Amino acid sequence: MALRPEPTVSFQSVQYALRVLEAVSRHSGGVTDDQIARETGLPTVHLGPMLDMLRREGYLERLAEGGAYAIGDSLVLLGSGPAQERAVEEKVQHSLAELRDTVGAAVYVSRYIDGEVRVTQYADGPLTPKVNEYIDFRFAAHASAIGKCLLTQLDPNGRREHLSRHKITRFTSRTITSEQLLFSKLDSQPPTVPMLDLQEYAVGTVCAAVPLTAGSTVGCLGLSMPVEHAHRLRAAADALNRNAAPMVLSLAL
Repeated sequence: MALRPEPTVSFQSVQYALRVLEAVSRHSGGVTDDQIARETGLPTVHLGPMLDMLRREGYLERLAEGGAYAIGDSLVLLGSGPAQERAVEEKVQHSLAELRDTVGAAVYVSRYIDGEVRVTQYADGPLTPKVNEYIDFRFAAHASAIGKCLLTQLDPNGRREHLSRHKITRFTSRTITSEQLLFSKLDSQPPTVPMLDLQEYAVGTVCAAVPLTAGSTVGCLGLSMPVEHAHRLRAAADALNRNAAPMVLSLAL
């Protein structure tokens, strides 16, 4: 499976975060932000917010004496081996629950695994119900926000191969049924702008998704809400985008 070469903002942020974590891990007694800046070469405009995010997510902690940074509990818990997968799932689930409450919508992590669209984790609630998957998302990549977001990360041959197995089908009057038009829209989609689904998959539901790109992983972070809340969709999608980097980092470690 070939991927599109364009990096996303999330990917760049994750690379910055990994460089910071590598620098901190080299200093068992803690390290100052000035030293981190020298070792990583990251500009202050990026380093400050990155350190705040890593502390908030538990990957770093700040020592009382001198304000130096050290490796936090989240990174220690991830470790390696069989426990790592469980630790990652728990951390992602916790982050999804927080994000659900922040954006006021059901949220999802979806990945492209073995040629299929798969929702691997989600968080919903009584006031933020998940979308009614009346048609398996595997067969609706051309219509759903998460599916289209995953397809943008494939090259044209990868997309054609997917659609040769899952034919384009009309689900609503808004569903794109032309492969040429679909590919044109996917190619024109800026990687830093959320992908939207305005009742293309299901009447009465609007959705958004942003890429979760780290290395060869093809994934996305999505949300859904009833159409009566459509006026909140773009603001919620922007919030989703801002919170994508911590999620990618959890999946990349």
